This record gives sequence, structure tokens and C-alpha cells, in this order.
Amino acid sequence: MECKVSKELVLHRLEQAKEDVKACEVLYNEKLYKSANNRAYYAIFHSIRSVLALEPIDFKRHKDVIAYFNKNYINTEIFPRKMGRRIARASQVREDSDYDDEFIVNPDNTLLQIETAKELIKFVEEYINKKIL
Repeated sequence: MECKVSKELVLHRLEQAKEDVKACEVLYNEKLYKSANNRAYYAIFHSIRSVLALEPIDFKRHKDVIAYFNKNYINTEIFPRKMGRRIARASQVREDSDYDDEFIVNPDNTLLQIETAKELIKFVEEYINKKIL
């Protein structure tokens, strides 16, 4: 779906991602790991959407956002390939945390999701700064 390119939207989504990271760190420190996994995933998702806001494109479904990002930004190595695998893992952990009643949360795995979110935000922020500043 096409949409208008907006610097304000790009920056808003990036700020939303940063806020999600802060929230997941608070949740992690309170040992609320399932909720921390959720917020870490959304930090990743919002940072990806901030990149997509640089184009006239958006999607309704999460899997479409991630697929487009992988095809156009990971596979072309605009962002490191390792991030594609880590994004996929974060998506799966979030789904398990949110929907699988029997999912056993591992604090180390949650910490990895938080680190993935922080690392992706760093890459995204550098990319955005090159594109709009």
C-alpha cells in the first residue's frame, strides 16, 4: 500500500521504537519477561516501519512489513544479514510469549531480544540520518 513520505512520520516511528526499548528494559528488570519480549519485538517493528516511511509504502500485516524489509533492506545488505535472522527470531519469540500458554520464558533469550532491538535501532537511526539530514 502506498503512502506519503513524511520526515515527521519517520522520526515519530523511530521515537516509538526507542520508547518501546525503554519499556522492555523496565519490564525485564521487573522480571516480566513475556511482556518484555512483546515490547522488544515492537521496538524492532516500529524501527522497521520508520525505514519504510522513507518510501511511499506501508502494510497492514506485520509479516508483510518484515518480508518487504527483508527483501529490500536485508537481502540487499543495506542492513546486516544477521539482523534478518534476529528479527525473525524476535517475531517468533513475541508470538510464543503472547499466544502460547505453555511457552517457557528464558531471561537470557529475552535479553537477546532487547539487544536485537537496540542494535537494529542503532542501524536504523544511522540509515535515517543519512537519508533525511
